[in-house]
Amino acid sequence: EWISVQSSRELYRHELAIEAHEIATHPDAEEAELILIYRAKGIPADQARGLAAEIMADRERALDAMAREELGIDPENLGGSPWQAAGASFALFFVGATPPVLPFALLPKTEAIIASLALSAIMLFIIGAAITLFTGRSPWTSGLRQLVFGLCAGALTFGIGKIIGVSVA
Repeated sequence: EWISVQSSRELYRHELAIEAHEIATHPDAEEAELILIYRAKGIPADQARGLAAEIMADRERALDAMAREELGIDPENLGGSPWQAAGASFALFFVGATPPVLPFALLPKTEAIIASLALSAIMLFIIGAAITLFTGRSPWTSGLRQLVFGLCAGALTFGIGKIIGVSVA
């Protein structure tokens, strides 16, 4: 996650640098782009030209406008903190990985496998249902979808392990 967020931030910075260079070297072309963007948003031609000219008169304001309008980037927020993303990812992986692994530390092999499958299924459903807090979908639909996909991924992983000779010992 740290690498992912950091790479995104570096990409955004690079795109902003390119845009700043274009504003400095080809201001007329950038102003024409801004006019087209505003026209596409339904602003009348005369207003779009006036607005673009006013914005392009200040390079910082022009870069901010082009970043937001052309690139879809908020220059003030380039993707969040890579450290927060890494910490959250670590915590979520730890919490998600503990229930399926814990039975192997506490139970004999066969019981551990059954308990791990049961805990995994329960956790998959809970995670899928919890996602609906953000999506507004049915908890049953999302929970079952997460459960089915998670169990299929687990079965595929188990099958690959069987084929290559890896097993729970």
